[in-house]
Amino acid sequence: MRSVRIGVGLLAALAAGGAVALLGYCVYLDRRRRRDPEFRRSLRDRRRAGEPKAQAWARQLWDPARKEKLQEFFLQEVQMGQLCLVRGEPGIGIEHLTNALLVCGQPKELLMFFKQTLPPEVFQMLLYKIPLICQVSTYLIILVKNYLTVGDLITQKQ
Repeated sequence: MRSVRIGVGLLAALAAGGAVALLGYCVYLDRRRRRDPEFRRSLRDRRRAGEPKAQAWARQLWDPARKEKLQEFFLQEVQMGQLCLVRGEPGIGIEHLTNALLVCGQPKELLMFFKQTLPPEVFQMLLYKIPLICQVSTYLIILVKNYLTVGDLITQKQ
């Protein structure tokens, strides 16, 4: 019993000492950042060195050729969804429409369009799928990226 108390007290003292050391280091860095012009310059240089990577990623993300392929994917998913709904396969049609909703640039307007054009039961099914889209969106984005890469390969072979 006594050894447990000593162990807990020792652990608490170590935690408090670690917290004080961390706080002291934070204060030291803050003072150095505020007063040392060379340190500020080196921080600024490090930030600027990291910016081109971010800008390159943004340029790749908004590449016009990629945007066109994404639009093709969107139209294909909408067409496949409509085709499946006409065939009487609402589950598969909803899957395609949710994929289109995921890659759409203006999902509110697309939902309003679906509300006007789809039967109420099908639109309700689509609304029930929206929370699932949010959970699976990263997986679907990876699928879309793979689709675009495969599309690149197909167009290069032709």
